[in-house]
Amino acid sequence: MKTIGLMKACLLAMTGLVSAASPAKAQETGKNIPTITLNNGVQMPQLGVGTFLVKDDAAERVAHAIKAGFRLIDTAQGYGNEKEVGEGIRLSGIDRGELFITTKVNTTEMRAGTVRQSLDKSLADLGMDYIDLVLIHWPVQGRIEETWRILEEYVDKGKIRCIGVSNFNPHHLDELLGYARIKPVINQIEIEPYMTQHDVVGYTFSKGIQVEAWGPLGQGITGVLNDPVIGEIARRHGKSIAQVILRWHMQRGLVTIPRCDNDDYTNENIRIFDFELSPSEMEIITGLNRNQRSNEKNNPDNFPW
Repeated sequence: MKTIGLMKACLLAMTGLVSAASPAKAQETGKNIPTITLNNGVQMPQLGVGTFLVKDDAAERVAHAIKAGFRLIDTAQGYGNEKEVGEGIRLSGIDRGELFITTKVNTTEMRAGTVRQSLDKSLADLGMDYIDLVLIHWPVQGRIEETWRILEEYVDKGKIRCIGVSNFNPHHLDELLGYARIKPVINQIEIEPYMTQHDVVGYTFSKGIQVEAWGPLGQGITGVLNDPVIGEIARRHGKSIAQVILRWHMQRGLVTIPRCDNDDYTNENIRIFDFELSPSEMEIITGLNRNQRSNEKNNPDNFPW
């Protein structure tokens, strides 16, 4: 992977992407993915793959994504696929040290007081001695501080490299920062052109915390992949709408993780470094915001799970 600073990662356009069919060429492709330096000095790929709703064939899909050049793999206890993700990593043949693996503590474990047991199970299911990044999946009221203390404990033990949060609003971050001994490196939130979350993104960055976008393509259900405005921009660049949206995320300085449930789309999603959106195109896409969640229940202040 090529390491560059955050601003340069947002602006640099890279060329020479090739088919992921050849392992050597896939390795070359993967090197075009920039890395972000987190607030603890750890480097994280700016583009990866998510595994939400990828279950029965997760091992094959993850193995393919890694062979295609991706090095950031995102899973969660709540996805029920950590074993399969771990199997896919081993099937890929790529050394564990070259990968950046994320999982998340489930809300049920936080409420039940079984966070330690769940982390041990995640390590066992993934088949790893350590996990690169563990997030609190949702801000469960009254359980965040206890969970954070446990995550800090696992960092001290060397079982987790980085810790962060997901679906946190600014007031959740403020509360956490008031007692955290180890600062969160990431806030992973829902972001796509119909849900830009400019306020949360800006606030998170202002606290020295990297922002990561989940559902970067609208989970395939918001209609953003059929947006005619983005479609026109895509035609001008000779790219797909998905590629343009992913490029928009990258140029905003976000880490992003499109789902790896389709090998053809996975191959397409990594080919976004041979073009760059103009400032006006960035503004046009950002202007499409509707504050539209993929699921109206995905409200960090009022969620049912």
